[in-house]
Amino acid sequence: MKTAAAWSEHRVEPPRAGKRHGMGTLTALRNYDHRLTRRMAAWESDWARKLLPPVEEAAEHTKLWCAAAVIIAAGGGWRGRKAAAAGITAMAAAELLSNGVAKKLVERHRPPKEWIPHDDVEDRPDSSSFPSGHTAAAVAFTAAVAPAWPWAGTACALPTALVAIERVHSGAHYPSDVAAGAAIGLAAAALVRTAPRHILRRLG
Repeated sequence: MKTAAAWSEHRVEPPRAGKRHGMGTLTALRNYDHRLTRRMAAWESDWARKLLPPVEEAAEHTKLWCAAAVIIAAGGGWRGRKAAAAGITAMAAAELLSNGVAKKLVERHRPPKEWIPHDDVEDRPDSSSFPSGHTAAAVAFTAAVAPAWPWAGTACALPTALVAIERVHSGAHYPSDVAAGAAIGLAAAALVRTAPRHILRRLG
């Protein structure tokens, strides 16, 4: 017959094994995140070196998306104005969530400078790496514009993808930072899309 101590040891062992498995999974994900960061930062192609820096400059302080909103509103009539308003609102919400909330809660250092084999790394900010505010704003704008005007949303998809790639290539972020920013952007767009209906339902 097993003693009480033996039964206690038997009950405790599975959680320990599960904890070790979870830690192993997190370590594997972190290592993959680091390897992908170094690989993308070392990506040297002519088009990347010519295209990505201007994309980063255009996306700084949301200039790219504000310009896109003006073009969409001017060229799309009522539908364009609706799409532009949704995009700007979602972008503002995403920036608040990413830069005003998430970065304050999660302190993460930027990728080590020695991983980045080019000078772009010198221009990155000193704030928390997690999440990518640029990506959050880009995804929020595009995801909010697309339902109101699918053509405009499709046109914004390529620069959005380039912004996400550039944030890792420049050494400003890990891929996981970009993924988190994209998730925040999608959440902000969904909030902007559904909030009016919830408000009207409550008022009704």
